[in-house]
Amino acid sequence: MDTVKYLLNEEQMPTTWYNIAADLPAPPPPVLHPGTGQPIGPADLAPLFPMALIMQEVSTERAIAIPEEVQAIYRQWRPTPLFRARRLERLLDTPAKIYYKYEGVSPAGSHKPNTAVAQAYYNKQEGVRRIVTETGAGQWGSSLAFAGALFGLEIKVYMVRVSYDQKPYRRALMEAYGASVVASPSEETAAGRAILAEHPDSTGSLGIAISEAVEVAAQSEDTKYALGSVLNHVLLHQTVIGQEALAQLEMAGDYPDVVVGCTGGGSNFAGIAFPFIGAALRGERAVRAVAVEPAACPSLTRGKYAYDFGDTAHLTPLVKMHTLGSTFVPPAIHAGGLRYHGMAPLVSHLVQLGQIEPIAVQQLETFAAGIQFARTEGILPAPEANHAIAGVIREALRCKEEGVSRTILFNLCGYGHFDMQAYMDYQAGKLRDFEYSDAEVAMALAGLPSVG
Repeated sequence: MDTVKYLLNEEQMPTTWYNIAADLPAPPPPVLHPGTGQPIGPADLAPLFPMALIMQEVSTERAIAIPEEVQAIYRQWRPTPLFRARRLERLLDTPAKIYYKYEGVSPAGSHKPNTAVAQAYYNKQEGVRRIVTETGAGQWGSSLAFAGALFGLEIKVYMVRVSYDQKPYRRALMEAYGASVVASPSEETAAGRAILAEHPDSTGSLGIAISEAVEVAAQSEDTKYALGSVLNHVLLHQTVIGQEALAQLEMAGDYPDVVVGCTGGGSNFAGIAFPFIGAALRGERAVRAVAVEPAACPSLTRGKYAYDFGDTAHLTPLVKMHTLGSTFVPPAIHAGGLRYHGMAPLVSHLVQLGQIEPIAVQQLETFAAGIQFARTEGILPAPEANHAIAGVIREALRCKEEGVSRTILFNLCGYGHFDMQAYMDYQAGKLRDFEYSDAEVAMALAGLPSVG
């Protein structure tokens, strides 16, 4: 049988988010105030986030209840299906068993609504009128626009310029949901104007777009900021993915030897991997967790584990993470959701603890993997998800070389229906790989802040 699908009913959907902070053998380094160099408290974050999310950000409680209002919206697409990729297995002639969790069935077409709905809910509960954010490829922006429409919130999105130009249909989806979308860097903010004054043709970056969004939120009492990745509470909300996968693999009578996810800011990877890493930390079941990032933006594999700003204009607190430096502007690869200079502090911390294996793959390899997947499994993945598939193919071929059967699980975080220009460019031979010299990486890291 080619198509093997494992489905949960609504009653089996998780009712709590899993917080890996409860199982860490050592806590991550504290978030620091950029002015004083001292750990920040909830009051320091209050201008940007509702207090409920701030408390989730610092929580060490293992299970955090999902509000019924959020669960009710989740039920529109959750639980999501788990598939066995038998046709891909046959194509690769591998003894490995490959499973994928498919998050492209959400209204916005990706995993991002798992946190967008939660964040919109908590903002609405605290009387917020407007949320401002940034987006790379547009999956996060469209997800927050969707959530904002449900809760009657005004949404403003600063979209990285290169993606704004590359992905007009993702922009159109945001606007259809009622959001306003601005290309970043823009003339609307001091941060944007400063970048354009120095680089009038800037393609933008997530760091720049974050600066613009944070600046707007900090200046408006009725406006809060929302982030689609990186922060602890965002990773927390995505763990519904891995929790469901645990139950579905139990239905299949299986358990992963390897969990693979693409990584840009870290939320997609955390969503699928953290529940399994948590089980390993508790001594229940060992697992290898492989984080796949673009070679064009290699924060985990070539960046430095250090305190850095989360944005280019240095408006955010200092977090310790794997970073390429806050002024790093990656090239215009099509995986816009992975073009971030840093990595989630929790993901970075787990890399330091030896719980995550990071690898970097080139753009052409990822698109070749996406085409292989589409021609065997029928789903055309988003460019970001192609990184995970490339990592899975490497693992499956290793099993073939070693003559060993392993179970591989990955998160297919979204479809590529709004990324057809990227596939057209790939098929036409217009895409290329990017590589950085050690000198270029060193230059990007030269401006890291000094922290005592």
